[in-house]
Amino acid sequence: MNRLKVGVVGVGHLGRHHARVLSGMPEVELVGVVDARTEQGRAVAESCKTHAFTDYRDLFHRVDAVSVAVPTAAHREVAGAFLERGIPTLVEKPLATTLAEAEQLVELAEARDTIFQVGHIERFNPALGALEGLAFRPKYIAAERLGTYTFRSTDIGVVLDLMIHDIDLVLSMVESPVKSVAAVGVGVFGGHEDVANARIEFEDGCVANLTASRASFQAVRKMRLYGPEGYVTLDFAAKQGTIVRPSERLRRGEVELDGLDLSQPAAVKERIFGKILRVDQVQAEGREPLALELEDFVQAIRTGTRPRVTGADALRSIRLADQVLQSLRSHAWEGRLDGPTGPHHLPEPIAEPIANLPAPKFLRYGGSRSESALRKEPG
Repeated sequence: MNRLKVGVVGVGHLGRHHARVLSGMPEVELVGVVDARTEQGRAVAESCKTHAFTDYRDLFHRVDAVSVAVPTAAHREVAGAFLERGIPTLVEKPLATTLAEAEQLVELAEARDTIFQVGHIERFNPALGALEGLAFRPKYIAAERLGTYTFRSTDIGVVLDLMIHDIDLVLSMVESPVKSVAAVGVGVFGGHEDVANARIEFEDGCVANLTASRASFQAVRKMRLYGPEGYVTLDFAAKQGTIVRPSERLRRGEVELDGLDLSQPAAVKERIFGKILRVDQVQAEGREPLALELEDFVQAIRTGTRPRVTGADALRSIRLADQVLQSLRSHAWEGRLDGPTGPHHLPEPIAEPIANLPAPKFLRYGGSRSESALRKEPG
């Protein structure tokens, strides 16, 4: 079998790993990497034993397929150029910075009948194995995706940078159309929202509450799904899941508490999470999600099958993300739409010295009480 000739455009933080994985796939020939930073491109090319280019157009006549990991603002230009030539393309998430550009990319792929995959890598996270074969209909979904500020992806806000992962996952689990979206977000570093929360209600009644932050002290990537069948906790960072389901006796309304000492919390917990509720831990021992994602891309090209995350799938996520952003931007802070949402919009600092500011009401005391008396009072 002839090896598939693949190139990588953009070999920064993410793209260099695309190049690494592709260079190790026996059915793939990594024919070149592209980066405007000459030294960066050369370093990655040398480590992957391939050629370095500074212009993505140099790959047009060299590749059978391409992986694009340039900044999101350049997705329309770069991925679009390959799609226009009918070259199968994988582009990193998010699909594009705007809904219009996302639609254009999907239209190009459809017009050229070309494989188009988007890098929503959490779809390949082994933690999702907890849901395999599980008859589960989530009614409420709560997701937290928190990270520190990395000074990457500064051309977009946290909705397209991080929340888009959970938007994609939720849409893959809930087939019902979206009924309403309410969102709020604030900037911490300026330029775009760095913290956001969205409440998404679907027409079947399912509600998803998504929180994303790139200004968090600790990293968290968790999702909890609740339904009549029980609930599931997915930890994408630890690649594990926990499934809690009611026992058959509980389903019949039979809860046996005879002999249980309710004053002993440990005993109560053991009875609940063991006999009344069944608990299953799923520790996923899986391969690198990026390797699975790229193998899925290559397999789709080889066999003509549908990638796990198509351009059309990613477009649905962008459409919902666009609704989130519209709601976020329509939120009135301090009674007006242009109220302060981040450090670049804050009013000037108060000039009055801190010592002269009035104390909160609950700290104000009458003049008859001495300072020494205040010091002696607890709290």
